[in-house]
Amino acid sequence: MFSLTSIFLFLALGAFVGLVAGMFGIGGGGVMVPLLGAIFIMNGFDEVNAVRMAFGTSMATIIITSFSSSRAHNKGGFVLWQKFWLIAPGVIIGTFLGSFIATSINHIYLVCFFSAYMFYAAAKLFIKNDITNLKQKEYPKFIQTLAGLGIGAISALVSIGGGTLSVPFLTFQGIDAKKAIGTSAAIGLPIAISGTFGYMINGWEMTNLSEFRVGYVNLLAFALVGLASYNFAPIGAKFTHKLPGSWVRKLFSVLLFFMSLKMFLSVI
Repeated sequence: MFSLTSIFLFLALGAFVGLVAGMFGIGGGGVMVPLLGAIFIMNGFDEVNAVRMAFGTSMATIIITSFSSSRAHNKGGFVLWQKFWLIAPGVIIGTFLGSFIATSINHIYLVCFFSAYMFYAAAKLFIKNDITNLKQKEYPKFIQTLAGLGIGAISALVSIGGGTLSVPFLTFQGIDAKKAIGTSAAIGLPIAISGTFGYMINGWEMTNLSEFRVGYVNLLAFALVGLASYNFAPIGAKFTHKLPGSWVRKLFSVLLFFMSLKMFLSVI
């Protein structure tokens, strides 16, 4: 069982993740994984299983976060469903496959590549004076699906909702930042469902883990973090809708920069 302090930390983490997810269309895995891992270790988990459980539980929680966030963005008309359906098939396949190799691959090189990409995307988004003035650059359908495959695979390997990849991918096509964030929130849902299913199967036969879990998903942590994030994601989404698009883009670029730095420092 978890301590009362841990229960409070799960709720606080969920509230923060919900706000960030609603504002920027991300799942929040980049924030959740290290903090969930620390809480699990604090409660007696060994380090290896704590990390794997953090990955699986984070991915499961993103189901709740993405659903709440995308629903709020859709009410404001900021979800491009045509884009969603082009990217979603690749995302589902990529995430499911990625979740099976996440616990065995040495992903240091992947993390470094991902960190470098986020830094590049942050710089490009921040420098552009008005990204909506970019010429619409509609990629072919197979490129959209292929991009979804890559977004899904990388998301599963580092347990994120894909927003740090899908938002830049969409904005580089000349899509307004608010609509890119709303669409990204929706894309996070199939990523999370497929990834969670993979983590559940991958840890199904593990017998040395805690009670109240399915595979590498801790059900109590999932319920507490998910409950808080569900209620706070719409607040973050409403805040984004009220801001000028250029502010949203710059705030997101700052978030990308700090996540890039955090991921890079985690492997050196």
